[in-house]
Amino acid sequence: MITREVFDRELQRIRPTLVQIAQRHLNDADEAEDTVQEVMLRLWQMVDELRLPIDRLAAILTKNLCIDKLRRRKTMLRVEDISDISHEDSDTTLLEQTMKMIDQLPEMQQTIIRLRHMEGMEMKEIASLTGSTEVAVRKALSRARKTLAQKVLSATK
Repeated sequence: MITREVFDRELQRIRPTLVQIAQRHLNDADEAEDTVQEVMLRLWQMVDELRLPIDRLAAILTKNLCIDKLRRRKTMLRVEDISDISHEDSDTTLLEQTMKMIDQLPEMQQTIIRLRHMEGMEMKEIASLTGSTEVAVRKALSRARKTLAQKVLSATK
């Protein structure tokens, strides 16, 4: 078991490395600092099970948390990004066309994409609401996004 003093010393020693890892992944100093704080909190919550050295575990936690944040950032179809774009040849905005495209998806995909991107629900919540598993929700969402991305790209050409 690691004492609080040893834990604090270890964190101070590895903190600069963790910040570098986070900045390399996120390209944002403030977000990198926030990420390292989250990692430190998670490590503190596991302090009773930790054994020295904690460098590798901390680096892996930092990298994984950065990847999670990047995945949340990267949405294939973000309604707010396309809401102001309109076609030159038509009065119909790309957003309206996209909403029509969503209406053409299979019913479950429509539901999932609306719950995720318009209501901001988490996968677990959507799975519970639809009576499905998180894996099935992720797969359906992925298929829906791919279909919409292809349709939006062909509509903008």
